[in-house]
Amino acid sequence: MTAPLRLIIFDVDGTLVDSQGDIVAAMTHAFERADHPAPDHAAVLGIVGLSLDVAIPRLAPQLPETTHAVIVQSYKDAYMGLRAQSGVETSSPLYPHARDTLEALHAVPDNLLGVATGKSMRGLDKFLDGHGLRHLFVTRQVSDHHPSKPHPSMIETALAEIGVAPENAVMIGDTSFDMEMARAAGVPGIGVSWGYHTPEALGAARMILSDFRDLPGALDQLWG
Repeated sequence: MTAPLRLIIFDVDGTLVDSQGDIVAAMTHAFERADHPAPDHAAVLGIVGLSLDVAIPRLAPQLPETTHAVIVQSYKDAYMGLRAQSGVETSSPLYPHARDTLEALHAVPDNLLGVATGKSMRGLDKFLDGHGLRHLFVTRQVSDHHPSKPHPSMIETALAEIGVAPENAVMIGDTSFDMEMARAAGVPGIGVSWGYHTPEALGAARMILSDFRDLPGALDQLWG
């Protein structure tokens, strides 16, 4: 009997790469451009994973929509500028053992890898090309085409594109938004402890990993 195809979906920021330096710097710049005090480091990391049009109002609910729009655009410009200045590998370094683990998972014939991220397609393309990872991912879901996490649209679309049932898919992420999105889509979620939300916030996760190298074993455990 042929084994079913399995879809392993990854978040990006806080899961595959540590981009918090540029995220916080770009957010600080964007708020300063809007002549408004910047949120603190913890607050900024707390919204990573949300689409910007949802994240900015959470950070500054008292500001009008027109100012939110200015902050969103200023953030995008500042983030792209910082990344261009230092290069993707420096700006958003991969977490330890991420590349080797991705390559090992990709080498298994029944595994298919995907991405579900709050990044734009432009931002995701820059990340994948900068790290030489584009060939690994067969489906790439971004904020341009979906409601913000934790809405299940990204996962549901990935499943439909690949033709994989929810029970044969998994979402890997570092935030409560990732785990809630997985639950809403009927897909198990595996949380990681090295990202931007605390393990205690990942209540919807089936399990939580502290080392990237543990992921293959966790998937074997999940799928028997």
